[in-house]
Amino acid sequence: MNCLRTIALSLSLFLVGLVGPVQAQLQMNFYANTCPNAEKIVQDFVSNHISSAPSLAAALLRMHFHDCFVRGCDGSVLINSTSGNAERDSTPNLTVRGFGFIDAIKAVLEAQCPGIVSCADIIALASRDAVVFTGGPNWSVPTGRRDGRISNASEALANIPPPTSNFTNLQTLFANQGLDLKDLVLLSGAHTIGVSHCSSFTTRLYNFTGRGDQDPALDSEYAANLKSRKCPSLNDNTTIVEMDPGSRKTFDLSYYQLLVKRRGLFQSDSALTTNPTTLSNINQILKGSVENFFSEFAKSMEKMGRINVKTGSAGVVRRQCSVANS
Repeated sequence: MNCLRTIALSLSLFLVGLVGPVQAQLQMNFYANTCPNAEKIVQDFVSNHISSAPSLAAALLRMHFHDCFVRGCDGSVLINSTSGNAERDSTPNLTVRGFGFIDAIKAVLEAQCPGIVSCADIIALASRDAVVFTGGPNWSVPTGRRDGRISNASEALANIPPPTSNFTNLQTLFANQGLDLKDLVLLSGAHTIGVSHCSSFTTRLYNFTGRGDQDPALDSEYAANLKSRKCPSLNDNTTIVEMDPGSRKTFDLSYYQLLVKRRGLFQSDSALTTNPTTLSNINQILKGSVENFFSEFAKSMEKMGRINVKTGSAGVVRRQCSVANS
């Protein structure tokens, strides 16, 4: 009898162990009972504003990426620091845009459902909705992320892949987040929309090895055009350049077509063609349809959106996205 009780107790504890983590995972329509209109509020806000600011799609997508690569997808990229040492003060995030947009969505949600919807979930939902409304792919966004309260500039610098990355650096930084080489190629495809500042790539044009030279991996005609028409000097920090010339507003395969022509804007773009596995992935994408790319991109976005998420009792729901202890 005691043996049966022991077995029953062990089974009970085992089932509790199974149920516990499941309850704390992300799930579709997480706010169905606590804030039923949460996702529609985000969607409507994006829909009402994206037509007048379509570039926000690329900006929010980048914000989501930068948020997830530092301490997981916990909204820590949004935190302001009076001492200037938060993630958003770090070099990789100085050109990140959309903070005010997320704050505005949060204000609407707080008016409807105070203290319920996390800033981390708002980033994940808004970035997806913005891409969809500008004709890009759709992907599932399970919710239930909780917000972090720690935001360090040094961690952003150490974990976000810079545009000057070589293949080894990219592989390492993505692997650190549980992302493989296929994810690396697919998520880099987000460069099909948006713009960059000259400062992110002018070293390739003017001083690649520190001797006043040009990156030999960059198509010479493309480089000459960038020098003469876009970035006339190494010190240009203000001029904006399309990452996917002629197609920056369209989520398509053009980015990958440019890569195989040696016309990727960043060194990190060019690096994707230096490894046989990633080059094979690029060619496979180009052989397929845009719809297939959308489907594969969606899978990698869903995977990225789960990086080191805080759920259940971990983390908090910040009432103000820019304030750590709100």
